[in-house]
Amino acid sequence: MTATQERTSSGEVGRDRRRKEDQRLITGRTRWTDNIQLPGMLHLAMVRSPFAHARITSIDTSEAKAATNVVAVLTGEDVKDEQGSLPNAWPITPDQKAPPHPSIAVDRVAFAGEIVAVVVARSAAEARDAAELVDVDYEELPAALDLKDAANDTTLAHPDLGTNKSAFWKFDSAEAGTGGNVDEAIEKARGDGIVIEREYRQQRLIPAFMEPRSVVVDPTGEQITVWSATQIPHILRFLMAAVLGVSEAKIRVIAPDVGGGFGGKLQTTPEEWATFMAARRLGKPCKYTETRSESLMAGHHGRDQWQKLTLSATKDGTVTGLKVELLADMGAYISLVGGGVPVLGAFMFNAIYKFPAYQFNCQTVLTNKTWTDAYRGAGRPEATFAIERLMDELAVELGVDPLEVREKNWIKHEEFPFITVCGLEYDSGNYEAATAKAKEMFGYDELRAEQQRRRDSGDPVQLGIGVSTFTEMCGLAPSRVLGSLDYGAGGWEHASVRMLPTGKVEVITGASAHGQGHETAWSQIVADRLGVAFEDVEVLHGDTQIAHKGLDTYGSRSLVVGGEALVKAADKVVEKAKPIAAHLLEASADDLEFSGGKFSVKGTDKGMAIGEVALATFAAHNLPDGVEPSLDSDATYDPVNFSFPHGTHLCAVEIDTETGGVKMRKYVCVDDIGNIVNPLIVSGQVHGGLVQGIAQALFEEAVHDEAGTLVSASFVDYLVPTAADTISFDTAHTTSPSLTNTLGTKGVGEAGTIASTPAVVNAVVDAIRHFGVDDVQMPCTPARIWKAIHAHDQGGGTPTPGDAAPHFDEQDVADRTAGADDTAGGAQ
Repeated sequence: MTATQERTSSGEVGRDRRRKEDQRLITGRTRWTDNIQLPGMLHLAMVRSPFAHARITSIDTSEAKAATNVVAVLTGEDVKDEQGSLPNAWPITPDQKAPPHPSIAVDRVAFAGEIVAVVVARSAAEARDAAELVDVDYEELPAALDLKDAANDTTLAHPDLGTNKSAFWKFDSAEAGTGGNVDEAIEKARGDGIVIEREYRQQRLIPAFMEPRSVVVDPTGEQITVWSATQIPHILRFLMAAVLGVSEAKIRVIAPDVGGGFGGKLQTTPEEWATFMAARRLGKPCKYTETRSESLMAGHHGRDQWQKLTLSATKDGTVTGLKVELLADMGAYISLVGGGVPVLGAFMFNAIYKFPAYQFNCQTVLTNKTWTDAYRGAGRPEATFAIERLMDELAVELGVDPLEVREKNWIKHEEFPFITVCGLEYDSGNYEAATAKAKEMFGYDELRAEQQRRRDSGDPVQLGIGVSTFTEMCGLAPSRVLGSLDYGAGGWEHASVRMLPTGKVEVITGASAHGQGHETAWSQIVADRLGVAFEDVEVLHGDTQIAHKGLDTYGSRSLVVGGEALVKAADKVVEKAKPIAAHLLEASADDLEFSGGKFSVKGTDKGMAIGEVALATFAAHNLPDGVEPSLDSDATYDPVNFSFPHGTHLCAVEIDTETGGVKMRKYVCVDDIGNIVNPLIVSGQVHGGLVQGIAQALFEEAVHDEAGTLVSASFVDYLVPTAADTISFDTAHTTSPSLTNTLGTKGVGEAGTIASTPAVVNAVVDAIRHFGVDDVQMPCTPARIWKAIHAHDQGGGTPTPGDAAPHFDEQDVADRTAGADDTAGGAQ
């Protein structure tokens, strides 16, 4: 399919439009889940385990039940026959080991923060006060906390399973027929080429969305209505029905305005299940809103991998093979799609490069920590980080510029479409154009010259330049492909377009927004397809009774998949209107043209606006025989391929070698995301993504103590950067339209996060590499940078260039806290 944009008469697509949503959002004229107040509503508070692993020996709820205005106290024992187990929708292997995950623990807790009882009271404050009166006796058990130790079954997270190993997933290009034998390529390179072996740590992160999770359940009507701050209202409805034994037709899920998600609300949560059960049992509306500490502790986490990579190349730098061995921490339970996150990454380690041979091995591991799942990028950032770090190491081995070795191995623009060593077909791209533009904007050669001057002069403040050239697979995804990977759902999306008799338009989308600007972008698309005013389009979403069908929002799929469904629905409206317009104009439908919202008879001045057709259809006084009086149209679109945006990101940092302080100097990114619907929205998406990726590189880390307690459970200790901690970014775009969808779009929501982390870390390492450093474990805090520089300095004097590179295990809590504090003050 060739990318095309027919009927773009009003010129909305490609135009900066301020978001329709923002006026009500920033002035408070909106409705968050926690704002909802219902008559007779009760409030929930959760009693959570302080232990990472323990047996529950007794729970005394008597004092809590006697507290003022407490209506009920529920324990796992009370609901064990009805709560079932939270679902895992992506069992990546048939023999995957996944312990049952009750919403309220019955006899054992598997992570610090797990729910052991629920208090229901007439106010939130009274519920929280009474929760402190629940007396739980625990028998503490050994906890599996260190990922590598857990992979060796040193301590079992779930003793009844007999192992911590959940699933082993492998891709081998030789076995798949998509490439050669990687072991042979590596062995050959050991003899007459180059072999680079490195191990990288992806630290555990917390999504840290602006709005904490919240749920309200009203069981008092014919339907049970659920309001939830969720990314997945349709999936939540389906799974609640399947697990709790309620007819899906009797459940209505509404995601009102949702304050951010980043994958952190791509989940069905114990709190949603517990609130649903309490409301159904008591026959009263019930609400639960988590505190910020609960959000950081018990909402799912992201990343958390050990990555071991082996790259082989010829002596001129041509890559010949890549082998990846991965340990991925699932936490205490296998979450909704958590097991599949590394599988998504498996297809991206080869990135933009022409590897002839590739093998990916992933062992997912259970530990006694909060479970992990998708976090912005979901597997793709982890893969991009590893390969972009490794390509820098190959450049050092060769003694060439890091951009030179990338260009030598990337797919050239004339080679598209290109089948990768993983078997994916990249439909379009131009890495040369994006890189050339980024280099020019960055002043690459001038900064390299400055870097050399600082090296030569022994300047205590060294300059580092980091490179990240990336691609990603988004627009999740063809249903058949997901089925082949044992994913529990499809990849299609649904949309409806309703032509109102007044000429206005209602759009219903199955993609549920949580800050992306759907209402604005969707209005622009429909305005162009139907030739109506942007202001005359109303977009409805996030309510399963209004948008009755959909697969929701994640994986940069909203525009690429949901937008394409919208295009098809709008085009159906035009096709349904054409015979009616022809009848009213007393012409043949074959003689009609549609442009600018108007049907015209070829060769005449006769015409009729689509709004006039809508009114005539509503009246139904003069319709052709056999034509239904409706222009409303639906479409369900299943993509034929992923989409593959790409880009080049360049970062310059200054490192004070005497303190380890980091200061960002300049950041340039040139992304190719295909055709752009709204540049203003894209700019916001890119900037937000960049900050999240930079935060992983320099600031954020979920830290547990030796007992498994999350010690970074507030924003005092979990360092989310502010605007003061970053710099202004220089962003631009090149355009290679997607060839697999009508709009030619590729997706942008995750790009900044995927590309920025390796760019920053590459810059940090580049600044201090002449001290013998080839890695600094993330986050690259001043404490860690200083230790890397001085790792082999015996007498406290000046470090010696050329010293062997240090590789650190996880820092202890004191080092981590001190380093994080320094970073917050140093990265301006």
